[in-house]
Amino acid sequence: MGRIVIFTDDPGWHGKQLRQAFASLGYSSDYVSLTECGFNIKPGQQPLVIPGFEQALPDAAFVRGVPGGSLEEVVLYLGILHALKAMNIPVYNDGHAVERSVDKGMTSFLLYHAGLPTPLTWVLRNRDDALAIAEVELNKGHLLISKPLFGSQGEGIRRIEKTTDLFWLTHSHGVYYLQRFVHCSGVGFSDHRVFVINGRAVAAMRRRGKSWLNNVARGASCEQIDLEPELAELAVRATAALAMDYAGVDIIQDKAGHFTIIEVNSIPAWKGLESVCDVSIADLLAKDLITRHIRPL
Repeated sequence: MGRIVIFTDDPGWHGKQLRQAFASLGYSSDYVSLTECGFNIKPGQQPLVIPGFEQALPDAAFVRGVPGGSLEEVVLYLGILHALKAMNIPVYNDGHAVERSVDKGMTSFLLYHAGLPTPLTWVLRNRDDALAIAEVELNKGHLLISKPLFGSQGEGIRRIEKTTDLFWLTHSHGVYYLQRFVHCSGVGFSDHRVFVINGRAVAAMRRRGKSWLNNVARGASCEQIDLEPELAELAVRATAALAMDYAGVDIIQDKAGHFTIIEVNSIPAWKGLESVCDVSIADLLAKDLITRHIRPL
């Protein structure tokens, strides 16, 4: 039986689903935190330290979580993923894909560079310049979103609605990330999450937020929707722009009816999606990893 390492600090429901999916295809899987991994550079020895894989490296690595920490710690975690790939061990999604998506500034750039619709965005270090940009946008009647450069599930995001809000404009480790707020179509607050695997949109849902944040982790409800061709195409192109095996792509439809890509997630959750879609995401992910990267046809 083959073996797969699932990098995660909290296996939970998603880890259990993946383990079952891999087992159905003849592979056992071990949960390992990247915090427990390292390098051991000695002649005649395996250079990577991965608990449970001292005798032989895994057949593949599935990345379900990359811990936060200092710059040095995060570089180490990503270094483990890069090293596995350098040793011809499939990493799903690989370290470069994770880097592109966790850096919101790079995500915005790559989407724009690929000609995809994404909100106006500014990423800079100088507070005076950030305040000046915000004041101009507010004076034009636009709202702004301030985000940490690294983050997920809506943590640390603020909406700037009036000039007095600028008093609370803060940087994230010295970096300001500002994005023009997109007002969604229809009543209330909503966006779309499209799940892409190997260049194909496999499922989608509408997320309705209790406020302007539409994250399921923040209490948004999930609704089944028909996967419109334009929505699917944008999600697939966004995933390709960031060179990912799979992704959860967040797309909002504005008041004029146009779609805009607001996030591309390299470690997306799918419990909410499965609650409204008749599809097993874990089975699709496991099958794609194994048939395309371990046992190519």
